[in-house]
Amino acid sequence: MTTTARPDSEYTRSWSTSGEVEYATLGDGTRLRFLQTGSGPAALILMHTVRTQLDHFQLVIPKILDAFTVYAIDFPGMGWSDITPGASYTEPALRRAIVEFVTTLDLGDLSLAGESMGATVALTASTELEGRVRRVIAFNPYDYSQGVARANGVAFLYIGSVRLPVIGSLLARMEHKPALGIALRGGLVDGSKLSDHYLSELRRAGRRRGYARVGRAVYRNADSTIAARALYGRVTAPVTVVYGERDWSRPPEREANIAVLRDARSVTLPATGHFAALEQPDRVAEILLEQAGT
Repeated sequence: MTTTARPDSEYTRSWSTSGEVEYATLGDGTRLRFLQTGSGPAALILMHTVRTQLDHFQLVIPKILDAFTVYAIDFPGMGWSDITPGASYTEPALRRAIVEFVTTLDLGDLSLAGESMGATVALTASTELEGRVRRVIAFNPYDYSQGVARANGVAFLYIGSVRLPVIGSLLARMEHKPALGIALRGGLVDGSKLSDHYLSELRRAGRRRGYARVGRAVYRNADSTIAARALYGRVTAPVTVVYGERDWSRPPEREANIAVLRDARSVTLPATGHFAALEQPDRVAEILLEQAGT
């Protein structure tokens, strides 16, 4: 893996004036955009949700810079990472990218944290990074059927439609800002927590050539994320699982995860939906900081 400068950083620099925004090049040539910032002794990797990017953590990262050296990553094909023709966007493919990132940078004494899809990948990647990962913090793991389609009626119709043959490809290319905003606000108790400037950035990234194909592939491969639950029993690092009180997951699904993740600590955030990093950034930062010294 090599790193090269000058990835897109226009929006990220509006909220993060420190650190470096770079590309890391994987063995297959795909470049992952990441932000490295902070001065803390412990390394922390942050992994974002479905249909977002590393800027999902923009309200959290400034609060944890003294405790961690933070690596916030755009998953392959998402945000401003490379869209590679023929690439897979299954959970195993996303997991491999994170494992390669960690091992090539030779990161150790590492905390893995993520929200939604990022939480699931944090858990599964830890099973291949034993000896490097000190703990996992999983916010609202995305490992159940329907997923984002549970957000609201618009999300249900859109996700169901883009998964269809032929017409799904056309609909994915027609995504526009108002519909995206409605769908994403379905992951918040307080819809105003999705800022207009962040929504505009998501649409800016979404207009990239090939982005609709990536988004459609992620939705169509959601079953691979559900299947990844089978790896939870192999997680050996200490785990903190955090759920918004009004997350899309249902109580039996949450209880099943807590049961299979041995000795996991469970936290519930009141009046919080699926996007805790947007809705409760102070509390998310507090939970991460609790892990820094343990």
